[in-house]
Amino acid sequence: MTLPVHYRTATVNGLDVFYREAGNPQAPALVLLHGFPTSSHMFRNLIPALSDRYRIIAPDHIGFGQSAMPGLDEFPYTFAALTEITSGLLDQLNVNRFAMYVQDYGAPIGWGLALRDPQCVTAIVSQNGNAYSDGFVKTFWDGLFAYAQSPSPETEAPVRAALTAEITRWQYVNGVADTSLVSPDNWVHDQALLDRPGNDVIQLKLFRDYPTNVDLYPAVHQYFRESQVPLLAVWGANDEIFGPDGARAFQRDLPKAEIHLVESGHFALESHLEIIAEHIRDFLGRIVV
Repeated sequence: MTLPVHYRTATVNGLDVFYREAGNPQAPALVLLHGFPTSSHMFRNLIPALSDRYRIIAPDHIGFGQSAMPGLDEFPYTFAALTEITSGLLDQLNVNRFAMYVQDYGAPIGWGLALRDPQCVTAIVSQNGNAYSDGFVKTFWDGLFAYAQSPSPETEAPVRAALTAEITRWQYVNGVADTSLVSPDNWVHDQALLDRPGNDVIQLKLFRDYPTNVDLYPAVHQYFRESQVPLLAVWGANDEIFGPDGARAFQRDLPKAEIHLVESGHFALESHLEIIAEHIRDFLGRIVV
């Protein structure tokens, strides 16, 4: 039976946070944390596939999707600040124990939640959600790290390409054998939101803050080692943003981590929804109580 998806908005620290919610409120919670440049829209098909077993909560980060987009003078646009908002939303929803699915930007937000309260996270599903330097594909990241280290018109110009329709589409189709499986609605939707007046400077601010996530990696690895949190990495093997070595690296600190590479790219849900959903149902079915 397909359960209804509810589209809701909460006020957290004075800001509107949009989120999708489905499933029995008494069921184990699964929090879905999206990446750049999308929103909870990326989970529109996954939510019905899991909500019969879990209470699904999928927020839009501030500056993304249907959530508030305050200016730089009103919100700091750091990953720590995005984590604070997500934590506040979960507090409002009385979600104090949850599994989480992290992808791209959702990963550092998820790691931040876990470092705040290691006992709150029951299990992790990482779909191209990086936690190790091994995962960075140099051709994509070298320019961003150069910009973050030394912002200037010269270093900014290359990273602005990540805000264009061409690169937004590329993130969806690159590495996908049959691109006819990927709806163009994805990049049209994402690009419309990226093109909102003022959103470019928001995204550039988050680019400049990204190295703070790498600085946290030693603490994240320590959390993995000490908690031995159950982790499933189901990863688009052909992703040229976060490569498959990022998936394999989890077993360095979590020897029991389950690694599954699928023949897809960065947004693997678009081409491999059923396979990924089945991996998640099997994994969480053995883990979450």
